[in-house]
Amino acid sequence: MLPDEKIKDILQQQKLAPKKRFGQNFLINRNISEKIVKLAGVGPDDTIIELGVGFGALTCHLAKICKRVIGLEIDSGIIRYHREAGSLPENVTLMHQDILQADFSKLAEESGARLKIIANLPYSISNPLLFKLTGHRDKIEWAVLMLQKEVAQRLTAEIGTKDYGILTVRMAACASVKKLLNLGPQHFHPRPKVDSQVVKITFFPRPERAAALPHYDPALFKKIIDAAFQQRRKTLVNALSASNRLEADKMTIARSLEKLGLDNRIRGERLSVEDYVALTNILQQH
Repeated sequence: MLPDEKIKDILQQQKLAPKKRFGQNFLINRNISEKIVKLAGVGPDDTIIELGVGFGALTCHLAKICKRVIGLEIDSGIIRYHREAGSLPENVTLMHQDILQADFSKLAEESGARLKIIANLPYSISNPLLFKLTGHRDKIEWAVLMLQKEVAQRLTAEIGTKDYGILTVRMAACASVKKLLNLGPQHFHPRPKVDSQVVKITFFPRPERAAALPHYDPALFKKIIDAAFQQRRKTLVNALSASNRLEADKMTIARSLEKLGLDNRIRGERLSVEDYVALTNILQQH
């Protein structure tokens, strides 16, 4: 684990200024790194996928505990530094890879199990990565992520609040989310202008969720969720009927809501994930 001043020295020597386009904020607190790894529940038989290695703050602690770390890093300068300095343990495989382009199916095949992911994410890619995770839910067991606090709050937002939206519902349909740790800007270099939160996302199948949600068409479910919240100030009937991605007309949507015991003047932010699944299954029949 490198202290703040050491990281600054390496950045200067290697001509590696933190790149704004990568959203780099390096974790520099050793105790926090150890705590995140401990809270993640990593075991000695695990292969961990780390998204964004940076200077190895999490990587080295992971390598002490788990069988193998596969680290994905987009910054070629950081890749070069680690390879020249030999700074990572032998059980770490470093890959030059854009996280958003990573093939999770291939990584799951290589690791021999559903993926266990840890990441200190660049805030600029949090949303697209979270949606990528939901799209590969069958390949992932869990993900422990450092997120901008505002983004993390959307994952567990209550129905009817301003934070409750597409991300909330799509994540709730395939995973449970647990808050692990809040972090201030002082634990990073350079310091971000916002607070951070570490969360653990545990993906189903799990017995309790399998029993609670019937089978549904995920493609249609996604279309309905996207349409409902892209025009969230409209009633759900108007928002869905205005979408060119759905074939159902206004009357069909209104009758479908009636079958669920919901007022046809309701807005999308008032429906639970169970309501959306039920609506998906009704609309699929039309």
